[in-house]
Amino acid sequence: MAVRTEGTPCWVDAQLPDLEAGKRFYGELFGWTFDPDRDEALLDGRRVAGLVPKRDGRMPTTWTLYLATEDAGTLAARIKAAGGQMVMEPYPVGPFGVYALAADPGGAVFGLRQEGDDDGFEVTNEPGAFCWMEVYTRRPDAVDTFYATVFGYLGRQADAAEEGREAGFDYRVWSPPGSRPGGADAFGGRAVITDDFPAEMPGHVLVHFAVADCDEACETTVRLGGRIATPAFDTPHGRVAVLHDNQGARFAVRAEPKRSAKD
Repeated sequence: MAVRTEGTPCWVDAQLPDLEAGKRFYGELFGWTFDPDRDEALLDGRRVAGLVPKRDGRMPTTWTLYLATEDAGTLAARIKAAGGQMVMEPYPVGPFGVYALAADPGGAVFGLRQEGDDDGFEVTNEPGAFCWMEVYTRRPDAVDTFYATVFGYLGRQADAAEEGREAGFDYRVWSPPGSRPGGADAFGGRAVITDDFPAEMPGHVLVHFAVADCDEACETTVRLGGRIATPAFDTPHGRVAVLHDNQGARFAVRAEPKRSAKD
């Protein structure tokens, strides 16, 4: 079993009121099939995500990102000491290990996953699989300090000109401890909730999935009863869109940049 660096993404799941409708939606959008004995989605037979029934109607319909840990209890104590909160203290989930839910100082909720009989993702960074995480916040300084303190994230401030953004663009790319900040090992970033977002939008984690064609994924989402929150736009890292599924869960899709014949 591969050992994952603590704090790096190891699993995602969606809590849905209608599980069968979710399977139909994501099965067509991403080409997923589903394990008949476990609430897991498969991409070419490899574990890629969880779809689970939402048992409490008061809970949001959402995608949750889980970060790896070898000791959820010790990590929970570090989270609280650094100014975060435990939404749900560590609890065993049979063969899946120990889970917990936490919130950073800006209110973004994320999961912890202490490995059980399997180690989460069997594939990432392929069309239909997880490829990136983003924490959106109104408290960037506090959030940057929190993730560096708790998980040892190495941050590199994105260059606005390189990203094709206006001066003042505030985005921090995260890499795991022991790597080069902003290098090939980068797995996510911190973005700021600006005035362009609805005033009521809280801090949150946005899960990204890779797709072969971003515009086609948007069209498929709408056809299947979902909607587009942010239309597709180009970045140096690919074409991205933010979507809602047919039950309201928010996620993003990203297609790799198109290569020219010279590349």
